[in-house]
Amino acid sequence: MNIRNMVGAAVAVALGVTGCASAPKQVDELEAARTVVQQVESVPEAGKYAANEVTAAHDALRNAEELQRKGKSHKEVAAAAYIARRHADIAAEQIARGQAEQKTSQAEADRQRVVLQAREQEAATARVRAETAQRSAEQAQRSAEQETAAARVQAEQNAQLAEQNAAKASANAAALAEQLRDLQAKQTDRGLVLTLGDVLFDSGQASLKPGAMGTLDRLAAFLKQTPDRSVTIEGHTDSMGADSYNQTLSENRANSVKAALVAKGIDAQRVIAVGKGETTPVASNDEAGGRQQNRRVEIIVSNPPSTPPVALGR
Repeated sequence: MNIRNMVGAAVAVALGVTGCASAPKQVDELEAARTVVQQVESVPEAGKYAANEVTAAHDALRNAEELQRKGKSHKEVAAAAYIARRHADIAAEQIARGQAEQKTSQAEADRQRVVLQAREQEAATARVRAETAQRSAEQAQRSAEQETAAARVQAEQNAQLAEQNAAKASANAAALAEQLRDLQAKQTDRGLVLTLGDVLFDSGQASLKPGAMGTLDRLAAFLKQTPDRSVTIEGHTDSMGADSYNQTLSENRANSVKAALVAKGIDAQRVIAVGKGETTPVASNDEAGGRQQNRRVEIIVSNPPSTPPVALGR
């Protein structure tokens, strides 16, 4: 018989007994509550599943009994007994739920045990397979070690070759830098600045003369050896003529130099062409010599990233 049936039977018995009693002050509700509380307290799992409610039912029952001893009204005693009965009923429900959950947990434990046994069998089979695979893996490892040793030797040879190539490239770059020094390139905070005078262009024209190609060939060779550097080409004019004309002429001359470098294999993304017009003279425009200096194209080769500039001064 589960806890709910036990409590119900106890209540029926209690009511039957109190119905036959002859004491004038007997309260049926109190007797019923006493029987139910005692029945709940006698359940072994009461403390496990419903300790708080059992304690509350016990305390409420003692309170109802104290009210009866003090001669309080039937209504007050019955109300107190109802509270005890209510706590006992809740306790009975909690005990029943706990017992049901315990049965469910036990069933789950049984299921898990069966599953575990099946997994252990699978593990034994997998262990045999793993041992076979391990032997194969050991053989594969020995082969891999042999291949690794061969690859290490090859890598060392490649590294030596790379060092040789790097040394050769460095020597080539140094040689090219020496050539730029011969072109009177100057080291500045902006980078290497190479100034091309207007003798490379016909008067008022933006097309490069054939004589400019030797200089641009050396510059292109240097840029190919130093791919981490970019180039800014600035066109400049004197103050003769209209501002708009001078601006357009300076842009066209800068673009002509850029086009020549691109034609020699330099990536256009590395080259920026800018026209400055007459805005940045380096000499007075009041005399012919000064105007000739102002008619120029400046090529600025950027310094290598995170590297101090190389001094090219004579």
